[in-house]
Amino acid sequence: FCVPSSAVLSSYLLGERLNLLGKLGCLLSLVGSTVMVIHAPEDEEVTTLEEMTSKLKEPGFLAYAAILLALCFLLIFYLAPRYGQSNILVYLTICSVIGAFSVSSVKGLGIAIKGFFAGQPVLQQPLTWILVITLVASITTQINYLNKSLDIFNTSLVFPIYYVLFTTIVITTSIILFKEWVTMTVVDIIGTVCGFLTIILGVFLLHAFKDVDVSLGNLPQVLQNEQPAPVTRDDKNILIEVDNSSIAPEDKPKVFMLYT
Repeated sequence: FCVPSSAVLSSYLLGERLNLLGKLGCLLSLVGSTVMVIHAPEDEEVTTLEEMTSKLKEPGFLAYAAILLALCFLLIFYLAPRYGQSNILVYLTICSVIGAFSVSSVKGLGIAIKGFFAGQPVLQQPLTWILVITLVASITTQINYLNKSLDIFNTSLVFPIYYVLFTTIVITTSIILFKEWVTMTVVDIIGTVCGFLTIILGVFLLHAFKDVDVSLGNLPQVLQNEQPAPVTRDDKNILIEVDNSSIAPEDKPKVFMLYT
């Protein structure tokens, strides 16, 4: 419920306006994310840091993490200085991509905390401190660029788009890290794809029509054609001027034809 609540609160508290298409985009984004969560498979149970380490060392996740890191560096050092002030997706994509590392770190630290209270020597394992450093760095980066987005862009647009991007990245990371696609049925696959397409449609409505003044009050006027239809005059006598100035010299007389 963070998407509609943030849009409503920003409208009342900050005086920011979200048009009808933006509200529809919020609703579609929330529906799509809910469908993806419903059809997402259950996480594979990981109870020890050794199992978490083996998951993090798998080639598929390492390649995925390398792609995310390369995308982060591209966004932070090249796209953000040039287009961050004008394109809302730049800063929010950085926050969402970094969120994949923060969620993975939280998952690992949760396992480490359980092991610590169970008497396991988790503080002696390097993975624990790597996860702590990764979590602090990722959360700091997310807060930094999220605040930049809130300073520049409309809050009613920032939170829904960030919610959609973050949810998509987190679900994708969880599927790759724990290999959840192996247990997915055909219905779950179709539901996940449909949910993702619904999210894309919601984001498109939010971003593409943010400056269009559309509401339930002025919807009939927007749909109505404002240009009046040409008036047909049914006169018996019509005087028509035939302009031959393009082909005739200026000194020649113009020709008028009288129809009765």
